[in-house]
Amino acid sequence: MATQDTCVTIVPYFKVHSGKFEPFKQLCERFVEKSKPEPKCLYYGWSYYEDQAHCREGYVDAEGALAHLESVGPLLEEAMKIADLTRLEIHGPEGELAKLREPLASLKPQFFTLEYGFRH
Repeated sequence: MATQDTCVTIVPYFKVHSGKFEPFKQLCERFVEKSKPEPKCLYYGWSYYEDQAHCREGYVDAEGALAHLESVGPLLEEAMKIADLTRLEIHGPEGELAKLREPLASLKPQFFTLEYGFRH
């Protein structure tokens, strides 16, 4: 049972530096505003636990994910000054993941291959 879904999700986790949580949350609001007009963004939001932050984000396909990363690049650079990227997962079907492996290699993500499922 294969899937026809091309959705790619980016699953980053950050540990925010001590005393920087409020500035980080303000950056997250800017990330949301920057992401809203992206035509291939399916959903986007931030959640928090203690000094950790997680961005919940999904894109129609690999091209949508890459366009997003290009769009928010300067904001991500700001975020990395006050937080550490502790884990990065990329989820999607292999055909889409193949388009992301080289461009995202420097971030050392874990790639999870979607094999079965559906999306409404």
